[in-house]
Amino acid sequence: MKFYDSIGPNPHVVRMAMAEKGISLPTETIDIMTGANRSGDYIKKVPAGGTPALELDDGRIISEITVIAEYLEEIHPTPAIIGTTAEERAETRKWVRIIDLGYCETMANGFRATEGRPMFEPRFPVVSQAAGAELKAIAAKKLQWLDALMSGDFVCGDRFTLADILLFGFIEFGAQVGQPLPDGLTWLPAWHKRVAARPSAAA
Repeated sequence: MKFYDSIGPNPHVVRMAMAEKGISLPTETIDIMTGANRSGDYIKKVPAGGTPALELDDGRIISEITVIAEYLEEIHPTPAIIGTTAEERAETRKWVRIIDLGYCETMANGFRATEGRPMFEPRFPVVSQAAGAELKAIAAKKLQWLDALMSGDFVCGDRFTLADILLFGFIEFGAQVGQPLPDGLTWLPAWHKRVAARPSAAA
């Protein structure tokens, strides 16, 4: 297999998942700043142009970060980052979807329309800068909601899962692009310290 890497939160999530599982793969870094992900051989392999991607030994391409993580779990089930039972997997997938749709997508689209506008506006449609600011506010509200709801060490209680990896990757990115954790949170700052202390966080 071959891993197509780049800067940004999406590849960080998959690198962190691989690190948790002890998986090391041959890697090619795609320069998304110059648009290399939207031209040449890469766009032929990954028509949506996103990074990262995983090329299997038979040449098939797997893209989308949660799908790549699911595949890695299938072929390397331990240590589990999704779950070892149907109930655990359902719980993890529930929170992955909530976090992805409610926070990650909202935060990322807010970034693309504001700080990231010079890079993204020439490449694909983005919302207005005013809408981008509103999306950033919505993302902050989702973090406040999550903070008030959580009580365990991790999103799924005592299990460290893909939900934590996804949330951590995008919170780390948000802090770099003008979307730090909102003030007044209690659970998320302590959770962030726990996750940041894991060796995989540096992947």
